[in-house]
Amino acid sequence: MGGSDLGSVASSKFAQVIGLCDVDAGRLDAAAKRLPEAKAFTDWRKMLDALGDDLDAVVVSTPDHMHAPIALAAMGLGKHVYCQKPIAQDLRGCRRMAETAARTGVVTQMGTQIHSHGAYRTAVATLRTGVIGKVKEAHLWVSKSWAGPKDGRPDREDAVPEGLDWDLWLGVAPVRPFVQGLYHPAAWRGWIDFGSGTLGDMGCHIFDPVFSALGVGAPNSVVSRGPAHGEEVFAADSDITYTYPGTEWTTEQLTMRWTDGNRGSRPDAAKAQLPEGEKLPGAGSFLVGEKGVMVIPHWSTPRIYREGEVVEDALVVLEDRNHYHEWVDACRGEDVATTPFSYSGPLTEAVLLGTLAGRFPGRELGWDSAELRTGDAEVDALVERAWRPGFDLGG
Repeated sequence: MGGSDLGSVASSKFAQVIGLCDVDAGRLDAAAKRLPEAKAFTDWRKMLDALGDDLDAVVVSTPDHMHAPIALAAMGLGKHVYCQKPIAQDLRGCRRMAETAARTGVVTQMGTQIHSHGAYRTAVATLRTGVIGKVKEAHLWVSKSWAGPKDGRPDREDAVPEGLDWDLWLGVAPVRPFVQGLYHPAAWRGWIDFGSGTLGDMGCHIFDPVFSALGVGAPNSVVSRGPAHGEEVFAADSDITYTYPGTEWTTEQLTMRWTDGNRGSRPDAAKAQLPEGEKLPGAGSFLVGEKGVMVIPHWSTPRIYREGEVVEDALVVLEDRNHYHEWVDACRGEDVATTPFSYSGPLTEAVLLGTLAGRFPGRELGWDSAELRTGDAEVDALVERAWRPGFDLGG
């Protein structure tokens, strides 16, 4: 995503990239060849210090555990921020991100680029017409898994590859030995110290049109009925049910179920009211309303069904927007970011509450959003993660 985000932001005629930072010299060199006029850094703190007032905005495309440390530092210096999802790795971090953005007045955008895709925009606009009536329940899923190895951490240490600053890669996470192919560059999502599991990754995308359309925020409660996550790794499957207070577009209470994985629970396809022979996509959501069902594939044109029949000509079709250019233009005062931390913070909190519930299957957890607590001391101890000394920003 670092390379993709770099290219997408740099493609705006109003964006000038003046600094590049990566702990992996090979990846940094590749980026520097694309943009030779930008200064190259290994340590993001030194980059922020060195570029100072010449810097207007920062893009954060690291593993999950470093999103909040870098973004909070940038916002504290008055820099606009585009941050990959989830915007933080713990619930307290999400709240700090939203509060800091509000306090500093910077322009923020979470990297859920599909929010600006025509398919998701069409789904939101169509749902708001009331074509399926008030929504009673939502089912969200993805048929993939970002699980860590079942046996956990191996009892070995490999040599750190030349050009990789392993200490900076670990960042705020506890120190551990490097193991080839287990963390960097692409296997970190399944580890609790570095990633957020399948729900933390894909949930930020698939929750998005549901949150946008229905105006939901903090849930009343959450319960996991899937396997427990391990001490260090996420389980291969999840089955999480949330209850939400009603909104203008829902019934008095909304039930939302998330499932993921390659072999575990699946959404109840019968509730989707599909015509005979049609199947649910491999990832997406369907919303059950009083007058029908909308299926929102991840990510293609939504479909509407009523009693097993397709509802034709019901879509409010909207075109794609460029999520990255939208943010650049908003930084210039010429547009409005559509996934600012005021929106994406609460969405990410809901996602991460599900990953937290996955540590304690079978416990129905009430959620006090204002206080960031469930009332279960064992669970609440994990609402905030400690950062390794030397990285704490204070306050």
